[in-house]
This record gives sequence, structure tokens and C-alpha cells, in this order.
Amino acid sequence: MYYSSKRRGEDGIAAIIDFLLSNARLVLGVGGAAVLGIATLAVKRLIERAGRPPDEKPDKKMTDSWEELSLVSSSPKQLRKGIEGVVMKQIAAATKKADLSQPIPLPSPEPQRPKRTDLCAMTFAERLQQYYRTRVCLSAEEVCVAQQRALDIATEIQAFVHSKHPDMPLGDMTLAGSLLDDLQVVKADHACLIVPLQLESSLWTPIAGEDTFVGHPQYCMVRRENLEYFPRGRSYWDRYLLGGYLSSRLVSEQLGKAVMESMNWPSLSGTLDCDVRPVLGSPELKLEIQGLIPNSYDNGENFYITILPTVRHGKMTLTAQREITGAFDYVWYQSLYTSETTKLATLDKEDSGSEVRRKCLKTLKAVCRNCPALRKLNGSHLSNVILHMSDKDADWSESALGDRFLQAITELIGYLETGILPSYFKPNVNLLQGFTEDDIDEMGFMLYCAVTEPEILLI
Repeated sequence: MYYSSKRRGEDGIAAIIDFLLSNARLVLGVGGAAVLGIATLAVKRLIERAGRPPDEKPDKKMTDSWEELSLVSSSPKQLRKGIEGVVMKQIAAATKKADLSQPIPLPSPEPQRPKRTDLCAMTFAERLQQYYRTRVCLSAEEVCVAQQRALDIATEIQAFVHSKHPDMPLGDMTLAGSLLDDLQVVKADHACLIVPLQLESSLWTPIAGEDTFVGHPQYCMVRRENLEYFPRGRSYWDRYLLGGYLSSRLVSEQLGKAVMESMNWPSLSGTLDCDVRPVLGSPELKLEIQGLIPNSYDNGENFYITILPTVRHGKMTLTAQREITGAFDYVWYQSLYTSETTKLATLDKEDSGSEVRRKCLKTLKAVCRNCPALRKLNGSHLSNVILHMSDKDADWSESALGDRFLQAITELIGYLETGILPSYFKPNVNLLQGFTEDDIDEMGFMLYCAVTEPEILLI
């Protein structure tokens, strides 16, 4: 058909049109063949008009143009009533010069595609399970490699600090975060290095955020005690006092000088076979690592380790996170991450170890990470939503994962409508406090759309 059409004769064009429309009617039916016939006929007439002699009457051209316009602009009702007769008449006129002595081969029926049929027939719960397996979970190899490399870097940092600052009373540095708790999703790209400060319990007292003049329940302070009996200088950390309180800013700056500005990063990179360098200009103490995961140089993916100076007192864990506390130099942030993850694991264990809460949390985290409108919702927001849901009577079995996911979407919409998401362990903390009205509107609109079409979140 291709080579015969290159003769540029009417017979070749007519044969092509006849072949297309005959097969289209078989496959698409009358309606589909009608639409294709109109479009093909218009193209054919343009070709025929271009080949007409110049002395042809212009009235004939105008008539043909109006005939084509009437075909294209016909209403659906008119098409339904008489389109088959009109189209077949035009096709017969256009192909009257074609050689139709040879039968036109009928297209062989396409084999069925069971996989596509199965995909279309999948329920939302099945699609959610598939999304969890293919888009949420990290491979065991990726997690193992990331943890081992991050641990190697942490070991090198601890050895360097202890050798250069042996008088600095620090505990054993440990890795923490979602990578260690099997809560990291999509890709392994971050971890936290906990640097515990060893404070004398008789000289230092943590002050809860509710009892400070700041008034924020998670903005705590560490007060120096017994100065009249144990004057300044008795504790190593006295040099970082600010107004009688241990300054998170001064401690962070000291660790920044001891680690970020002093270590030989090119030498460490050569030893660990990956590129390690500090992130400059950030309020956080953060390291950027390239090549931590094999082949990550090519795709531009980096791994980040955040160094967190930490004060522990009983069940209270305070971290120096200036990106959160802002201009309050003497304020320490009370992290509830350990309490939240421990509570979720305990609840899952009580429900026959199904870990549906963990799966639901990880799926929500992946959805929010992959959806630009929801990226401001982090693990803390989603963990607290699930913890609040767990206080209600609900089925947390494996088969109920889809229902609990949709329930979490509905609960999030309710919290966004009121602008208040109370912390599970500190109800007077509003986790939505840092969001603007535009942020809430954007997230709320996306979640409203997902109520009727939840599949849009799994794209």
C-alpha cells in the first residue's frame, strides 16, 4: 500500500482510503468509522483540489468546501440518525476508481491482554497493596548499604572528635531516624547522627516548655543549678551558658567547628569510597554524601546525615535544631519521634503483629512525598493522625488497609478545615501551626479530590 501510494495517483489514494475505512468499521464500529471517514475524506479532497486544473469553476470549489463544512459541523444527533449512509456514500464516490477486484484482508483479532484486564479490574485495596510493594518499600540491599555506610561515617566522626577534643564529655554517637526504624520510603536518602551531651544531673535541670517564658510546649530550656555551691567552671558545658541556661546555638557552633570545619573530608571520602562534604550555609549540621548507594553518582541522588546535639533526661529528649527553634539561642527542641514510633509499634504488636499502622504510615508518607501539593505533610503529622485514629474503634487487620488509608485522608481533611492537628502526646501543641492559609487550601483541595478519586494519589 505504501509503494502504490507513491505513484500519487487517485487509484492509490482510493485504495488506501478504502483499506483504512473498511478496517475501521470492523474495529471501531459505525460511529468510529464515521468520524474517521469524515476526516479522511476531507484530507482526500484537499489532495484532489490541489491537483485540479486552474480553469475549473470556482463555484464548484466553493460547493465542495461547504459540503465538507456541513459534514464536520454536523451535530451528534444528526450523526446518529444518518451518518452511516452519508459516510458510505462519500466513501463509495471517493473510491469508485479503485481496483477492488482483490479482497481486502481482514485484520486478525488482537490477542486478549489479561494483564491489562486484571489491572482495570483491580480494586482500590489491591492497587494500594501494589503501590506499597512497588513504590513505597525500599529494598533490603539498599537499606543495608545505606545503614552501613552511614555507620562508617559516624564512627569516623566520633573517633576524630574524641582524639581532637578528649575533654569534651560526649556519649557514644548513634544513628537514628526513619532509616533505622524501617519507616523510610521511596528511597534511602537521610539519617540522623545523635551526639549525646553528658551533663551532670546535679548541675543541670531541663525545664519543660510550658514552664518557660517562651510558652511553647516543645521549646524547652536547660538551666544551670547550684551556682552558689558549684560556681561556673565546674562543668565543661559552663562555657556555653547564656543567661544561666545552656545555649543550643553555642553548642551547635562548637560542634560545627570541631567537626564540619576541622575534619579532612577529602581523606575521609577516599577512605570510605564515597564523596563526603559538609553542607555550608545551613542552620543545621548536615553532611552531604554522594556515592553512598551504588550507581547514585549517575542519577544525582544524594544521602544526607544531620548531626543532632542531644540532651537526654529521663524520658525527655532535647535536640539542638535551630531550623525549628529559630532565634531562641537557649531553647532546645523536645523531639517526640521516639515516643510516636514506639507507640505505633506497640499498637501493631497488640493487633496480632499485622503492622497495618506501619504500612498505612509508610504509604501516606510516600503519597505525600510524591505529590507536590502534599509535600509539607511530614512523618510527624501523619504519625499523629494514625495515633488519633487508633483511639477509635476500628479494624486494623491486613484486609482493612485500604479503609484505614481512606479514613486517614478524611481525618486529615477535618484537621485542615479547623486548622488544628493536636499532638498525640502533647495535645496543646498544634502541628499545623506553621502552615499558611494557602498551604492549607492547597493540601485540602488535593485531599478533597482524593475522597472521590483516591487513585489520583497513587499516580
